[in-house]
Amino acid sequence: MHQTIQLPAWRVLIIEDDPLVQLGIEQALADHPQLSVLDTVDDGYLAVEAAIKYEPDLILMDIGLPGIDGIETTRQVKAKLPETKVVMLTSHMAETEVLAAFSSGADAYCIKGGSIDGLLSAIAAVGQGGVYLDAKVAHIALQSFQQSARLNETETPIVSDLSEREQEVLMLLVEGLSNPEIARRLFISTNTVKAHMRGLMSKLAANDRVQVAVKALRAGLV
Repeated sequence: MHQTIQLPAWRVLIIEDDPLVQLGIEQALADHPQLSVLDTVDDGYLAVEAAIKYEPDLILMDIGLPGIDGIETTRQVKAKLPETKVVMLTSHMAETEVLAAFSSGADAYCIKGGSIDGLLSAIAAVGQGGVYLDAKVAHIALQSFQQSARLNETETPIVSDLSEREQEVLMLLVEGLSNPEIARRLFISTNTVKAHMRGLMSKLAANDRVQVAVKALRAGLV
C-alpha cells in the first residue's frame, strides 16, 4: 500500500508526551526499515538535549509538550542543527500555530488522527527538499492569511506578477509536492522546476521553499 512513497534512509527522533501516540508512531515506522527510530522523548527540554546528542535526520515533533512547547523546541533545535528536518505532528489546526511552526523552522505540518500515508507523504516530501502542509491546515491557513492580507496590506509582500507556470509550481509546492513530483505533474524537468523555484524565492523575497509557501499563503497568492 505504501510502496509508491519513496522514503529517505533517515534516523528519526520522536518527541511526543502521549504514550499511546508514541507507541502508534513507533509501530507505524517499524513497517518502514528506511526509518530507524533513535529514541522517544516526552519533554521539550529533554528533546533539545536528545537532538544535540543524536543529531537525527528527522524529528517528529508534537506541539503540546511539557517544559517548552514544540514550537520553541523546534526553534532551538534548528538553531543548533539547521539540517535536521522537523515534521510537526499535532492536533492543533489554528492558523497561529501553523504560522508559528513554520516560522520556527518546521518543514512539515501533519494533523494527528489521519492515516499513516499522510505522515509518510510528509516525510517523503521533506526528504526531497519539499514542504508539506496537511490539507486541513492549508485550507484553514489560506483563509486566515487571505483575511489578514486584506485587512493589513502592509503585511503583504511586494511581489512581481507571477508567470502562469510559477503559479502552477507554487500551487503544487503548497500541496507538499517535492521538485521531482512537481516536474512529473507538470511534464517539465526537475531543473526547470528549480529555476521556477528560484524565481519564486526572488519575487517573494524568501530564503527557502518553506518561506515561499508561508509567504504565498499569507499574501493570498494561492
